[in-house]
Amino acid sequence: MTPPEAQGTRQPAEAPPAPPAVSVCVMKTRPEFLKAASARRQGAGSFLLQARDRRDGTDKVQIGFTASKKIGNAVARNRAKRRLREVARAVLPRLAQPGWDYVLVARPDATIARPFAALLADLEAALTAVHAPRGPRP
Repeated sequence: MTPPEAQGTRQPAEAPPAPPAVSVCVMKTRPEFLKAASARRQGAGSFLLQARDRRDGTDKVQIGFTASKKIGNAVARNRAKRRLREVARAVLPRLAQPGWDYVLVARPDATIARPFAALLADLEAALTAVHAPRGPRP
């Protein structure tokens, strides 16, 4: 047994810095989805990311998920949206920018069949590309 005075000499390990807190809300109304659809788009192997800077000065991030009937029946559409929700839950707290709206649009066959690790990598790459500075348009 270790004496009590020796127990207090060990320093606790430093925890990695926590990512900035971003409140994530789910989009519910059609106008919110349409505004995001008219802004930036970034294709990924398994879905399409639509993103829009609201420029309203809030820290709130909104996320929406879409799966059309091209994906399949209701079971397939719900499975695709469940997978997209889990990917967003894992990646958005780290890479989402405050004041942005994001919509993840499922792609036929790809969203359901792609491995989960590849979905995570796709969203990380898409968010990085959307937030990268863009040059002037010709």
